[in-house]
Amino acid sequence: MRSPSLRDIPAVEAVLRDPAVQTLIAEWGRLAVRAAIREQQDELRTALRSGHAAPASAAGTARDLRRRLLLEGGRGPRPVFNLTGTVIHTNLGRASLPQPAIQSLANAARDPVDLEYDLAAGRRGHRDQHVTALLCGLTGAEAATVVNNNAAALMLVLNTLALEREVPVSRGELIEIGGSFRLPDIMARSGCRLREVGTTNRTHLDDYDQGITAQTGLLLKVHRSNYVVEGFTAEVDERQLAALARQHAVPLVVDLGSGALVDLERFGLPAEPTPMQSLGNGADLVTFSGDKLLGGPQAGIIVGRRSLVERLNANPMKRALRVDKLTLAALAEVLKLYTQPERLADELPVIRQLARKQPDIRDQADRLAPLLAARLPDFEVAATDMASQIGSGALPQTQVPSAGLRIAPVDGGNPDGKLARLTNALRALPRPVIGRVHQEQLWLDLRCLEDEAPFVDQLSALELAGQ
Repeated sequence: MRSPSLRDIPAVEAVLRDPAVQTLIAEWGRLAVRAAIREQQDELRTALRSGHAAPASAAGTARDLRRRLLLEGGRGPRPVFNLTGTVIHTNLGRASLPQPAIQSLANAARDPVDLEYDLAAGRRGHRDQHVTALLCGLTGAEAATVVNNNAAALMLVLNTLALEREVPVSRGELIEIGGSFRLPDIMARSGCRLREVGTTNRTHLDDYDQGITAQTGLLLKVHRSNYVVEGFTAEVDERQLAALARQHAVPLVVDLGSGALVDLERFGLPAEPTPMQSLGNGADLVTFSGDKLLGGPQAGIIVGRRSLVERLNANPMKRALRVDKLTLAALAEVLKLYTQPERLADELPVIRQLARKQPDIRDQADRLAPLLAARLPDFEVAATDMASQIGSGALPQTQVPSAGLRIAPVDGGNPDGKLARLTNALRALPRPVIGRVHQEQLWLDLRCLEDEAPFVDQLSALELAGQ
């Protein structure tokens, strides 16, 4: 039998014409695939010259190219199955949008829209007009505005109302959010000076009172949405803080973060503070996210007193932080759903997924376990009860009863290597499957797997993807 030689390596153009490689071109683009082929072939030439390898088969070539392309990135965001057990997963795009929002977003992407055009008056309008009435109607605020995320909302408020001035904040509320972004850093970049009051576990009204000076721009209260302080603790009620702010003629700003617009207890979850409650308690401005518990697109929402919102809109920073037509189109449809709260459990994905009953999820796990086990002879696949979490800093101590698949290597050497091979194979599927490794096992929480047919349909590719 003739030994393989450099002549056996196909031309790049011939590889590009292969149907499996054409599929990769549709996903990643011709330039990226061509570069991966050249890299692959350079390695093959080096190996052949040293007598260690033969050219890969066409199928093997496509699989290897997909692996290389995944490592390089640059494809753009792609759909994945979120089986991590974290419903609002920051790394996986947070909230999934409801169908009306998706359709509205597509319409706005395809056609010209009245983004900044007042149809009634026939002249230029303001882009916030598409959501302000909805936000004010839902929260009871006098006015509202929208920027690109909640950190931006807080920056805009601080830069507008407290530039080069002091902002008292309880030491127990100096939060750090995902990606190591810390409140003190955001405040510094906003041009204001942090004045810490109280202690980590206990802050009293007198602490705020003593922290207010002629240089105070506003009082800031931050909802500790992503952690809990327990034990010997104390914090100041919003009503008391609002009265103190009025006494000193400074605004009270409440940063809620997660942004629930409905009482979560109706869905069997612990209560989360709402903008309506903070405004009712006397807050002058409230900031919150659009893509967490609210269940919409990424956005930072500010509601409150009209005079203050007008000042925010007049700040040149507002233009740098404004949202585009796609965000507004999606956000408007999500807010419309909240005007009919009885529809939320059926139509808003975040609420629908959080409200799924454990027995239903367990039935799904029982159906899927044998199907996955058939593809994984080296693993034990078991349907089991699990506990989901909400994610994105919301209700950090709340665990929602769930169910899923627990996958463990059968007895044998190198269990860590087997798990790594399996997780790599799942991530390399046409629609990647993202779970979590826990106790030397792979856990696939099925709470967010509402449509199981696409998951089942691609299981036949699992063995190939893992080879």
